Amino acid sequence: MKILHTSDWHLGRIFHGVHLTGEQSYILDQFIRLAGDTKPDVILIAGDVYDRSVPPAEAVKLLDEVLSKILLDYNIPIIMIAGNHDSPERLGFGNRLLARQGLHLAGQPANLAPVVINDAYGPVYFCPLPFAEPSVVRECLADPGVSDHDRAMLSLVNYITKSIPKGARTVAVAHAFVAGGEGSESERPLSVGGSGAVEAACFQPFHYTALGHLHRPQNAGGGRIRYAGSLMKYSFSEAAHKKSATLVEMDEAGNVTVEEIPLTPRRDLRCLDGFLNEILEGPQNGECREDYLMVTLRDTGAVLDAIGKLREVYPNVLHIERPHLTDGGDLRGPGGDHRRLAEMDLFASFFEQVTGDPLTQEQAESFTDTVEALYRQEREVLS
Repeated sequence: MKILHTSDWHLGRIFHGVHLTGEQSYILDQFIRLAGDTKPDVILIAGDVYDRSVPPAEAVKLLDEVLSKILLDYNIPIIMIAGNHDSPERLGFGNRLLARQGLHLAGQPANLAPVVINDAYGPVYFCPLPFAEPSVVRECLADPGVSDHDRAMLSLVNYITKSIPKGARTVAVAHAFVAGGEGSESERPLSVGGSGAVEAACFQPFHYTALGHLHRPQNAGGGRIRYAGSLMKYSFSEAAHKKSATLVEMDEAGNVTVEEIPLTPRRDLRCLDGFLNEILEGPQNGECREDYLMVTLRDTGAVLDAIGKLREVYPNVLHIERPHLTDGGDLRGPGGDHRRLAEMDLFASFFEQVTGDPLTQEQAESFTDTVEALYRQEREVLS
């Protein structure tokens, strides 16, 4: 069985005011060619297909073009699940009709069932496990023991695997944060305070687990549990990432081999660091002046119209940082760079700066409950 695993396309993404649909279309053309060249038995898209619950029309059109090309021209079945950025109702619309054409959609955790695809050795059972809040799983599966994301995932796994014959080859397609994974700035937290993590042991029943959510390609809990990573770089914290799709080959016994196949963007996302005059000398070592850039200026004196000067050389400078302006923590607070703080840490830092007192346990719990309620409300309103 040959499997092509991808995730976190985030179609419709706007990055520092730049609409990335054109860049996404460019790299998805590569993905389509890759599918045609490798001829997988199935393609797995592990969530965060769109960047938000109500995607722009051009993002919906792009997804339609990509899926139509793969299904109609190459006749490759696709299993696609909802991530925490997607609207499960919208993504799962028409799933029973589309399944007849080879497009298997899983938006909500209700009525999940394995998708069976055969190879020369027999059936392989693919188990779609879309992202869902613990409260939704608790209601859908009538499981009162579901109290957090880990218990929710375990409940979903037990539910969907109960009808699979013993000894059969199985593959999970899930969108989750597996404990110990390396994240980046562009990933929306699944919950506040780390309660969104699931243990790798949840996926013990499967021969391979195709994960989405984390944007860096990586293994999680061994070679059988893997994040394919995002389609493109979606934050400057991902500048060093090497984006790819994951090609998996499974033998008769369920053993897998994994290969990363690089995806090359039209414009890279990079960080430059130095003095203004040095950076204005232009690209070095074959670098592209059209890349999307964050520039860290080390100049300590006044710099007039820095971004205007930089854009004469690099037209896609998106962000400038001046570290000397915030050295000593005056503007960043006790937590350092505020962009790298989780909600709880950021609020605690702000609270202490304003009041002069540390956040109490009761106040922290109240804040956590409020933020989680807002996340749930946002998903309900937008879906």
